[in-house]
Amino acid sequence: MKRRLFFILPDVLLAATATVVAGSKPEPQHDNHSPDYRAMEQKIAYLKQNAAKPHPDPKPTELTEHEANAYFNEGGVKLPKGVSHVRLISTPGLIDGHAQVDFEALTQGKTSANPLFSLFSGTHDIHVVAQATASNGTGSIRAQSVSLDGIEVPQMLLQLFVQHFLTPKYPNVGITSRFKLPLRIDNAIVDTGRVRLTQK
Repeated sequence: MKRRLFFILPDVLLAATATVVAGSKPEPQHDNHSPDYRAMEQKIAYLKQNAAKPHPDPKPTELTEHEANAYFNEGGVKLPKGVSHVRLISTPGLIDGHAQVDFEALTQGKTSANPLFSLFSGTHDIHVVAQATASNGTGSIRAQSVSLDGIEVPQMLLQLFVQHFLTPKYPNVGITSRFKLPLRIDNAIVDTGRVRLTQK
């Protein structure tokens, strides 16, 4: 999958899909993947085949959070260095994302004289809640809150961090991100435990 399929990882966790946007290949595949991983592979293959048709079947394709989590954590997506243990939970219109982030690895040693950035050092558990919508072939993610080890990060500080460390390497990462959906996906509905994609 050479373009973004998931619009479901917000803010800092969105860096986990930036390599997909850039065209990076996933990790080498093995034979010991879970049934959820294999189900996700089959659905991605179907989305590609359906997109190649002159008139794609508009019947929605449903991706479950279990399938997405398996795909991210079993090598389906090459995660940025320093990002691991991705876990996603969806409710209507919202994505609740968790990950472990090693900020030294993520920023690749890039530093700043701003003492406020000292918060973004070492390894932390990141929790992001974001609004996720998609229609007319365009997806949108807006981070509502981001916490490090249970402590909420002020929006102003988060914006500075994203601009200084992430945006130069991952241009699509931001507090609010808009992007074109791939594979002729026209809209997506985020619901409890699943995302429904409709191609057109």
